[in-house]
Amino acid sequence: MAVELFIARRYLKAKRKEGFISLITFLSVAGVMVGVMALVVVIAVMNGAETEFRRRILGLEPHILVMNYNGTFGNYNTVLEEIQTHPHIRDASPILFAQAIIRTRHAMAGAMVRGIVPDNSASLIKGFDEPALKNALAVQKNSDNLPGIILGKELARSMGAMTGDKIILMSTRSVISPMGQITAMKQFVVQGTFSSGMSEYDGMLAYVHLEQAQSLIKDPDKISAIGIWVDDVFKVKEIRKTLPADLEHHPFYVRDWMDINQSLFSALKLEKTAMFIILTLIILVAAFNIASALIMLVMEKTKDIAVLKAMGATHRMIRQIFIIKGLVIGTIGTLLGTVSGIGICLLLKRYDFIQLPKAYPFSTLPVQLDPMDVLVISVSAIIICFISTLYPSWKASNMDPLEAIRYG
Repeated sequence: MAVELFIARRYLKAKRKEGFISLITFLSVAGVMVGVMALVVVIAVMNGAETEFRRRILGLEPHILVMNYNGTFGNYNTVLEEIQTHPHIRDASPILFAQAIIRTRHAMAGAMVRGIVPDNSASLIKGFDEPALKNALAVQKNSDNLPGIILGKELARSMGAMTGDKIILMSTRSVISPMGQITAMKQFVVQGTFSSGMSEYDGMLAYVHLEQAQSLIKDPDKISAIGIWVDDVFKVKEIRKTLPADLEHHPFYVRDWMDINQSLFSALKLEKTAMFIILTLIILVAAFNIASALIMLVMEKTKDIAVLKAMGATHRMIRQIFIIKGLVIGTIGTLLGTVSGIGICLLLKRYDFIQLPKAYPFSTLPVQLDPMDVLVISVSAIIICFISTLYPSWKASNMDPLEAIRYG
């Protein structure tokens, strides 16, 4: 192999008359570098976006929901206690979902009201620890004895509601009274707002105490679901299978956060795959440049190849010379691209060079480097470069030395 390496190294140092081949070689290295660098940065940003979405969703949603086919259900304490004994379940809490209309002095808007138990640490809202949440959702000690409500930041802004304002929640369910069917309504005091960074939540969600939500829909002691928080969100499928058997049968059914947000994460995965394929085309173009440079080198070194064969060089030796040269080009480009890509990712992570519009859920590009992704990109680039060397090296190894000397 020492002879092949020596000759390949000599061929990498182009002479003056081979300047055009040297230019193609330089462009090949640059092409591989740009392709690998772009792949590393884009995949890191896609990973960061997926992680950020997951973090924000799991900051508001339970990891598993136990629901009932009949809608709201009661007598849930036995089931709740049984769930809480599971070794991998960190916490469990009853939740009531209710659609309502919020009315303030300025406007009216629809909202999704969530009744929670503030004593339960699993139900914490961003910006509220357990004592603060318990105090915010409790009945306020004032002349009106009004309960508290926490609104999404965008919902409060669109309604013109501020902390301390009184609002009215009107349930979409009607109740029967001596005067006929009327809309159930209840007055609350805004005790604060929360911001999850996701407009789907901040613009429609409101939190009240579970008892107040039950009072609003005139359905006491009923809940919509039991929320479960596990110790490892990535093992939620395995933990779900070990829940009490009766939870997977009528009238109960179980959904985890992966099922609920499947469309979002599937779209992110598809986009990540598409970007990988598209940016790999840059590396393919660079690989064609490598093949072109090697073919031109074979044509230029026809006499050298003939002399080597006349001196006893085998087909395998000739192939290895050109394969080594192509791999050196590809490896240099891959290393430069990988180092550049990692460097750009570290800079983007540390400094906010790019500011995103407010329409996006993040203010800057989220970046998360995955060593496995970097390894896959680097290995894939080298493999593509290796494949591009096969035809030129095969062409050189099958050259007839007599013909090469005669017409070279």
